[in-house]
Amino acid sequence: MELKILGSSSAGNCYVFDNGKEALVVECGIPFQEVKKAVDFDISRIVGCLVSHEHGDHAKNVQKFLDARIRLFASIGTIQKMGIIEKIITAAFYPIALKAREKQVVGNFTILPFDVQHDAAEPFGFLIQHYEMGTVLFATDTYYLPYRFNGLNNILIECNYRLDLLEANIEAGRVHAITRDRTIQSHMSFDTCKEALLANDLSAVNNIVLIHLSDSNSNALEFQQGIREATGKTVFVADRGMKLNFNKTPF
Repeated sequence: MELKILGSSSAGNCYVFDNGKEALVVECGIPFQEVKKAVDFDISRIVGCLVSHEHGDHAKNVQKFLDARIRLFASIGTIQKMGIIEKIITAAFYPIALKAREKQVVGNFTILPFDVQHDAAEPFGFLIQHYEMGTVLFATDTYYLPYRFNGLNNILIECNYRLDLLEANIEAGRVHAITRDRTIQSHMSFDTCKEALLANDLSAVNNIVLIHLSDSNSNALEFQQGIREATGKTVFVADRGMKLNFNKTPF
């Protein structure tokens, strides 16, 4: 399995798990044309698209997926907030509502949604299982994780900001003070990310990918080094265009 990172920032988020036979897309915050390129224009192998919540950097191109007859999965709250029901051409391609802690099979992927903490209608994180890549934790746009997870093999987790960098930017006038509360109440800090990882059994984890870093309140190299030192695992910072081997074992 290959993880293709098409975007991981406030400018747009999209991740593709692809083994050349089937692909699962997570988030649709970038132009659909870029997704088509990522699967060599063979959109027939896209078995579905998961959307964590309705904010534009994660969901603004959802209609393009539905127009292309790609199944879309999200919470009921997210579907309602995206306001797409009235625009759907055929009933066969209505978005499919997920429920927290209830499994959904999508091709050879099994999805277990769980609730997260963000300023959105009904945001979800996902446990994604596939026989090639094992169990993947995907958690973005949440200020903490309320659960612990067993049997993880790969992780994509938000590491948005560090509080001292945020405070320094506010003091210097580079970031508006009103941004502080929203950031703290909606996004995961470096320290919380580290705590969340260490609260889980990482013994079988091959890769940790830090996603959705703030443009101004983060330091990619320091975050990568800090999480690597804390966990002893292979750590990447998500970057547009990055491709990673994302298998159950490192071999």
